[in-house]
Amino acid sequence: MASKRVVVLGGNFGGLAAALEVKHELGDEVEVQVISASDRFLFNPSLIWLPFGKRSARDITFPLEPTFDAHGVDFLHAEATAIDPAKRTVTAGGRDYGYDYLIIATGYQNNFAVAPGLGPDGYAQTITTLADAERAATAWRKFLDDPGPVVVGATQGAACFGAAYEFLFNVSYQLRKAKLHGQSQLTYFTPEPFLGHFGIGGLPGGQKLLSMFLKKEGIKALTDVSVQEVTGDQVKLTDGTSLPFRYSMVVPPFVGQALVRSVPGLSDEKGFIPVDDTYQSKGFPEIYAAGVAAQVPIPWQTSVPVGIPKTGFPTESMAKVAAHNVVAAIKGEPPVAHKEFAEMAAVCLMDAGNNGVMILADHMLPPRRAGIMIPGPQVHAMKLGFEKYYLWKSRHGYVRLP
Repeated sequence: MASKRVVVLGGNFGGLAAALEVKHELGDEVEVQVISASDRFLFNPSLIWLPFGKRSARDITFPLEPTFDAHGVDFLHAEATAIDPAKRTVTAGGRDYGYDYLIIATGYQNNFAVAPGLGPDGYAQTITTLADAERAATAWRKFLDDPGPVVVGATQGAACFGAAYEFLFNVSYQLRKAKLHGQSQLTYFTPEPFLGHFGIGGLPGGQKLLSMFLKKEGIKALTDVSVQEVTGDQVKLTDGTSLPFRYSMVVPPFVGQALVRSVPGLSDEKGFIPVDDTYQSKGFPEIYAAGVAAQVPIPWQTSVPVGIPKTGFPTESMAKVAAHNVVAAIKGEPPVAHKEFAEMAAVCLMDAGNNGVMILADHMLPPRRAGIMIPGPQVHAMKLGFEKYYLWKSRHGYVRLP
């Protein structure tokens, strides 16, 4: 019997974990191919440091092909341009690739259309991609030559609040190092209903802890707000507030890739794929999704829309659930792994320059039995160590390590 073919779209957290997990489980019984628009793995959590010269692209990336080659996975560096679920093909680099099972781990696109003045052609920086973070670094160097007020925040619908908070506290730390802390007013704005909501409903004591952090650093905060537009020197909010800046960093909402949105019946209007708790597409049972590509229903309503973070730790967890179920399907067995996103553990190391906060909870979303936030400089050291460990683990394909 011919080997089954598994195609994985995307080579970062979700794609790398899913592809290697399937290959490790089935060996020569399966052909696994990864198709990725990028030929390098990127450790996104470290993008918060790149604008300040603490990291460069080579510090937080590695080439994907040697890793996949070492584990018998075929790698194609090309952008996928079409998915045909009826024919079970993916088009990339001008040709079609057939699959028996498809795992989509294509990550996110920034939705800069949420407000005028965002994006590479706008006035606010962001740090959600490598290219964005490198532009933010250039702007930061210019800011140091001509300092002034700094505004950091997230737009309505944003989900990556951890990065916004981390960047905020790293800015405060860098301002102190540059002896600019008293000269540059630092302001944080967010659609969160309260500080420390994080898009996951908050944790006990989180609001009080972050309020103390902000007060200690002299940071002004505005919650439950949305952006109207960003001009050359102001972030204008829909309530009429204007926040002047010499440097600004704004986290936008994420949407799924255009490739996914273009397939009828595969995704919602934002490009997120509705899935069961097996991470199997509700519309096409041979297609699975992990990470940002998978739809996660928001269990609450807030006056300003707030998204749910699906990057990093939860992405890898989702990818492994999908991979184990692809393996089960190939073996002709029922799904072996079930995991609602809301029931996954929440683990986050939030950096703050030379300080930090560890966030731990038994469930990603409420209700929870346990949740805690632990502050201290040890968290900064832990994040540095975790970066080195995760890059080592991923580069060698040790996806079964925690």
